[in-house]
Formats: sequence, C-alpha cells, structure tokens
Amino acid sequence: MLAAVGSRAVGLVEGFGDVGYFLADTVRALPDVRTWGTRTLQQMRRLGVDSLPIALFIAAFTGITLALLANNVFTATVPVYLVGTLVGKTIMMELGPVLTGLALAGRVGANIAAELGTMKVTEQVDALETLAYNPYSYLVIPRVLAGFVMFPVVVVFAMAMGVFTGWVAATTLLPITNAQFVRGLQLFFLPFDVQYGLIKSASFGLVITFIGCFLGMGTRGGAEGVGAATTRTVVYSAEMILVLDAFWAVVLLRHP
Repeated sequence: MLAAVGSRAVGLVEGFGDVGYFLADTVRALPDVRTWGTRTLQQMRRLGVDSLPIALFIAAFTGITLALLANNVFTATVPVYLVGTLVGKTIMMELGPVLTGLALAGRVGANIAAELGTMKVTEQVDALETLAYNPYSYLVIPRVLAGFVMFPVVVVFAMAMGVFTGWVAATTLLPITNAQFVRGLQLFFLPFDVQYGLIKSASFGLVITFIGCFLGMGTRGGAEGVGAATTRTVVYSAEMILVLDAFWAVVLLRHP
C-alpha cells in the first residue's frame, strides 16, 4: 500500500513538472510571432466559428427549459416577471459559459489532443524541428490563443440565443406577456453579468486548449496512446471547467 501511495505521489509531482516544462517552452516560443501569427487566425476559425452551431443548439434548448422550469417552480406569490430575471441571469452568468465550455471540451479539446497526438506518434512533430520550426510556436500557441480569444465570442452568441429562446418559450407557452418578460430581464440586469460570463469562458478556453496541446504533444504508444490522450483531455477539461467555475464564483461573487 505504501509503495502504491509513493508511486502515485511521485507520478503526481512528475506530472506537475512536465506541465511546468511545457509551459516554459510555450512561453519561450512567444517571440516567434511570424510563425504563430497567421496560424492563429486559422485556428480561430476552426475552434471558434466552427463551434458556433453546437453552442447555439445547446443554448437554445437551455433557454426553453429554464423558462418552463421557472414557471413551474414559482408560486402565485412570486411575480411572474421574475421568469425573465431567472432566464437572463442564469444564462449569462452560469449555464451559458459552463454548458458551452463542457461541449467545447469534447469538440475542441478532443480534436486538439487527437490531432497533435497523431502528429506526435507519426513523428510529424520531429519533422517540424528538422525543418527549423519550433513545434510550440507552430502547433501550441495558435491553438491556445485561439481558444482564449474565441471562446468568449462563442459564449456571447450562446447567451443571446439562450435569452431569445427563453423569451419565445415564455411568451408562447406560458401566461407571460412580452412586457412582463422584458421587465424581469431588465430589472435586475447588470453589465457585470455579461462580464462575469466572459471572464469564465476565456479561462475555460485557455485551459481546454492548453490541456489538449499538453496531452497531445506528450502522446506515446501509437493509436492506443492517441485514444488515451483524447479521453484524458475531455475528462481533465471538464474537471477544470467545474473547478474554475467555483473559483470565479468565490473570487468575483463573494461580497465582504
């Protein structure tokens, strides 16, 4: 038992060390703007624009569900316009960023890990080095920057879609007028609601892409290793999204 615990502890420390080395190599590659500059635009399209359909799909049905759930939970003593408040606040501050992040952990994180893992096991990464390309500036930085920049953009569209479908569901399926829903939406709205969601989504994008690149570049063992790296990327990304969600709540929502 002690040997197993010691082995786990050593493996954990080695893992943190590998992350540190990977991060240091990535930072050292930042001055190579000529390499990662143009490729970042390509990755912004792949990771951001191409992810809009799944983000909008999730947000649309989330808004509908929230509107119906709010009406079911609220009693006659609660003003009906608070349905708009609940839909707006929840979509902007919590479900929009988190559900979109979890979906993109599967779509973006798994794609990055599988792509870079395949390049690693087929020695394409080594070939880049022989061609005088820094793999970190060519493969890692464009993906990490694209995730950091484009995830908030995707979440903004998801927020808008969620609020819109919540409004449509509330005004067509529930005894709520357009004026009542809009009143509830505006009454407690703060610009901080959107800022909070964007801060979280930017951190989600940074973490998801970094984990995908780290595990992809460290892939060993052929096709089996690529599959393992892809699976771990999705699991670790989902866990980090939930950890960061709680972290930002403690840091930004806790009042003195």
